[in-house]
Amino acid sequence: MTQTSISRPNLIIILRLSAFLVFLGRAYQHIVWDAPYRAFFWDEAMLKGVVESTFGITWHHYVTSLSVGNGISLFIKMIGVFYLLCAIATLWIKPNMKRLGKFFLLGGSIALFILAFLYCKEKFFHVGQFFEYTIQFMCPVLLYMLLFSTISLKKIRFIALIAIALTFSCHGLYAIGYYPRPGSFIDMTLNTLSINEPSAHLLLKIAGVLDFVIAIAIFIPRISYVALVYAFVWGGLTAIARLTGHFYVDFLGDTFSQWTWEVFIRLPHALIPLFVMVVDRPKVFKKIFSRMYKPKTLYTIDTPEQA
Repeated sequence: MTQTSISRPNLIIILRLSAFLVFLGRAYQHIVWDAPYRAFFWDEAMLKGVVESTFGITWHHYVTSLSVGNGISLFIKMIGVFYLLCAIATLWIKPNMKRLGKFFLLGGSIALFILAFLYCKEKFFHVGQFFEYTIQFMCPVLLYMLLFSTISLKKIRFIALIAIALTFSCHGLYAIGYYPRPGSFIDMTLNTLSINEPSAHLLLKIAGVLDFVIAIAIFIPRISYVALVYAFVWGGLTAIARLTGHFYVDFLGDTFSQWTWEVFIRLPHALIPLFVMVVDRPKVFKKIFSRMYKPKTLYTIDTPEQA
């Protein structure tokens, strides 16, 4: 029995949890809050001719119509329901359910990909805005590949590394100020740490530089594991900061409602580095996971050395 056959249930659990959290977080966002689909539906340059020729109404009537607005809101909630179904399916889908895997995992990934594009469009097509979501829309794909494909674990690991590198480096573009640094970054830093605003800006610049360092270091064998440990810790901290940085005791319900889903969709920024760490050092994590639970089923898969 290979080391990887022993660790595979652990790898599946990590990817299940990653995809589940992304889908659940996006489901809550779409059903309770909002999503940037109006960036498409209200794009005059793209849709004005289609709307006026197809529906026989003026563009002004279209964008000010209450029924159209309600229709868009209903569409967003329906997407949220789809994400919720994807989250549920992620927990119980098995290797003999490939059709369901295609529909819920790959279909959900496509929906997340489109959502990332809409966020990019909303931010004036900043390429970094799109690729910052790479881990999120790749989580279901990684799970699908591990459950249903014959792709070697070595290649899946490499794809995961690319997703980590793109996510962290694009996050770094905002942190260093290449793109306008979001005010929320400053607010979270100030509310989480007892520092002043100039120190917060400096800290974010340092964190941004480290994001670039990590994006490169994870591909260098001698230091990749240390870099992944950093990515795991930093990814987890930046996810939790969404809640701690906006935590108000007087508005506890609103705080959890508005920011918990933000934590969920970013926790995979820690979990995917953890996935690669388990691939690289299965014996270490076998001991850790064995204390937490006893996997009932072992799956066979080729090791990175065999691939």
